Amino acid sequence: MDVVVVGAGQAGLSAAYHLRRAGLAPDRDFVVLDHAPRPGGAWQFRWPSLTYGKVHGMHSLPGMELTGADDSRPSSEVIGAYFAAYEETFGLRVHRPVEVRAVREGGGGRLLVETSEGTYRARALINATGTWDRPFWPRLPGQETFRGRQLHTADYPGPEEFAGLRVVVVGGGASGTQHLMEIAEVAAETHWVTRRPPVFREGPFGADEGRAAVAMVEERVRRGLPPRSVVSVTGLPLTDAVRRARAEGVLDRLPMFDRITPEGVAWDDGRSAGADVILWATGFRAAIDHLAPLRLRERGGGIRLDGTRAVRDPRVQLVGYGPSASTIGANRAGRSAVRAIERLLDPAGRRERAPAGV
Repeated sequence: MDVVVVGAGQAGLSAAYHLRRAGLAPDRDFVVLDHAPRPGGAWQFRWPSLTYGKVHGMHSLPGMELTGADDSRPSSEVIGAYFAAYEETFGLRVHRPVEVRAVREGGGGRLLVETSEGTYRARALINATGTWDRPFWPRLPGQETFRGRQLHTADYPGPEEFAGLRVVVVGGGASGTQHLMEIAEVAAETHWVTRRPPVFREGPFGADEGRAAVAMVEERVRRGLPPRSVVSVTGLPLTDAVRRARAEGVLDRLPMFDRITPEGVAWDDGRSAGADVILWATGFRAAIDHLAPLRLRERGGGIRLDGTRAVRDPRVQLVGYGPSASTIGANRAGRSAVRAIERLLDPAGRRERAPAGV
């Protein structure tokens, strides 16, 4: 193949669409590999209570709008069906479920992409693996002694399982606040713990504010540091539901506890809180371990990018990573990555291809 696309979430599908627009054909010039069992990217794993109406800023994929969605349906169903229709409409022929185990130097300008369905030799790679497969679990003293249940956002089942329980929710992002507001309606007691004081954002969030937030994330990536999420620099939107939760005391934040006990959590100042459940809404890290043989990481721990191109290997494009880890950013990154690959495959701009059908 000329190009292997790893991942069929928003960023991977955007890239595949633009590859077809560039005249490359699926299963002839490029292939899309996805480890998930069905279309929908990470959305298919979201908890049932996250309805489409609660999703913030879902942007349509290029070339096909998402219209007429029922706000009361689970987002996993709405977006899963939309992605499936998108793959069918543009004939993207996604291979799934396929695990990508490693990407290595293959010689002769090629990369070897080792997968559960065999090894591909590619001139370029678009990595669109996102973060869902790498939930981040903080480690604290006494964690192994806790007698209750610990789970992460990646395993969140919805609020019903927490009825009558004492729950500590850890994390100051959008997922943490959504979990907490749901659980507080059925739990016996809740506590909200965050590492830093949460920042709530009032007023409109327009294009200028969006560009400024993305620029802050992009700066870390340019320096080779692990990317932070866009929401970590934009703050949390102050919706009517959030205002009510603050007024009712649900969103009264506590600083990070210092240790975990068999019965709950404790602070060094003598405070403690009993808990039956600790829910870690502590985010995710980029799922890029399969790229380790290429030695793309900088000393700071991240992969330094020029646009979407890995500085250490121009054959590798990362989309949905760092500044493009949002639905609109993923769309733009897919287009940028394909433009860079076109220049790589055909520096003189002279190569002709049969139409790919988009």
